[in-house]
Amino acid sequence: MNDQHDHGALGDAEYAEFMELAAEEGFDVEDVEGALEEAGHGPLPVLAVVGRPNVGKSTLVNRIIGRREAVVEDKPGVTRDRVTYEAEWAGRRFKVVDTGGWEQDVLGLDAAVAAQAEYAIESADAVVFVVDAKVGATDTDEAVVRLLRRAGKPVVLCANKVDGQSGESDAASLWSLGLGLPHPVSSLHGRGTGDMLDAVLEALPEAPSQTFGTAIGGPRRIALIGRPNVGKSSLLNKVAKEDRVVVNELAGTTRDPVDELIQLGGVTWKFVDTAGIRKKVHLQQGADYYASLRTAAAVEKAEVAVILIDSTETISVQDQRIITMAVEAGRAIVIAYNKWDELDEERRYYLEREIETEMQQVAWAPRVNVSALTGRHMEKLVPAIETALAGWETRVPTGRLNAFLGEVVAAHPHPIRGGKQPRILFGTQAGSKPPRFVLFASGFLEHGYRRFIERRLREEFGFAGTPIHISVRVREKRGAQYKKK
Repeated sequence: MNDQHDHGALGDAEYAEFMELAAEEGFDVEDVEGALEEAGHGPLPVLAVVGRPNVGKSTLVNRIIGRREAVVEDKPGVTRDRVTYEAEWAGRRFKVVDTGGWEQDVLGLDAAVAAQAEYAIESADAVVFVVDAKVGATDTDEAVVRLLRRAGKPVVLCANKVDGQSGESDAASLWSLGLGLPHPVSSLHGRGTGDMLDAVLEALPEAPSQTFGTAIGGPRRIALIGRPNVGKSSLLNKVAKEDRVVVNELAGTTRDPVDELIQLGGVTWKFVDTAGIRKKVHLQQGADYYASLRTAAAVEKAEVAVILIDSTETISVQDQRIITMAVEAGRAIVIAYNKWDELDEERRYYLEREIETEMQQVAWAPRVNVSALTGRHMEKLVPAIETALAGWETRVPTGRLNAFLGEVVAAHPHPIRGGKQPRILFGTQAGSKPPRFVLFASGFLEHGYRRFIERRLREEFGFAGTPIHISVRVREKRGAQYKKK
């Protein structure tokens, strides 16, 4: 993204030309600028919400994201698909990682809370530490404070369950934690959350620390993800054994995540947070939850997600959740079907049918059939990753895009609904990594038509291996100029 101006990916001349076009079509300048800024943003900074069980983390996350999406239930062990949500405060957007999804005392409270906090803190740019002001600081809270100090991330201390004036003194006692000003909040009633979020914005960087492509010629970052026991470790070991460059132990959290620098196809790649937990945390019911938290952390740090699928087993809901997570995070994607050498003709036939039906959402992703055990087809991994990265970084100039949109709209107009026929008037690609388009239209565009436009964009410009975001702004009818026939 260009730092000189807030035009997303548009250069100054292209931007001026585009705004002239928007004015001609009767769009409000502020609205157009807002649309470009929104679509042109790079990766969003990440905020982790941590704390021990029952301090109100999920309720606070719901309050921050402004809707009841994080699961709040009295029953511990609630697994769910998502751990990251998008939020906005005072015009700034960021992601929230909620660690309230699995809270059960299996290893002893300290170990469970610490493991949860570690995963979240590792991928975050800032942390909200939630403490129950009524209970005060416990030993577990003190343990989390030590973890936060070691990680060195900015922390906002949230003294929750302060429902009125009487609770303010309880909140004040939390100065003893040494994390600065405790913000008295009632996440249930919303009291004090505004002031706390103001402090969060001060703590969060404008853009995440992990900006892409800053190190000139630095290794590209790959997350190897997939459900447990799908063969991530053996795939990595296979690749690493053949041509390992160096393994750096990056200390900083108690589980010292390992980023492997590995040479493949003559290029050095960085596999981030690769094979996951070193089996230090044996948690039964919470395993799924931890897996998704860990996957989210790895995906946040990567540019490409290589999603490993066990081809000997039916494609599962869990596989699809992991794919959805990578797509929603806007990463370049490669699908690797592992254990390919173990397939007989019948399984191969059924797998192809499953791929057609279950994998529609990523039909555009490069596919490789590999065997982590034998190393079969490993050489195909690098070209697939390079293809996905090239698609992820592609940008279509505004002039060329509008010529293409004009042809598509003329050949396939939007269906008439309620006597009106909405039209795409013009558009631009406001950002890349992944490609983000803003289309300006005369009326609401149906979901099916948006999908059709996405399909045509892919046919015309490639975009292999990358999700595409399309947002539509509809022209507001204002003033007499629209009354003319």
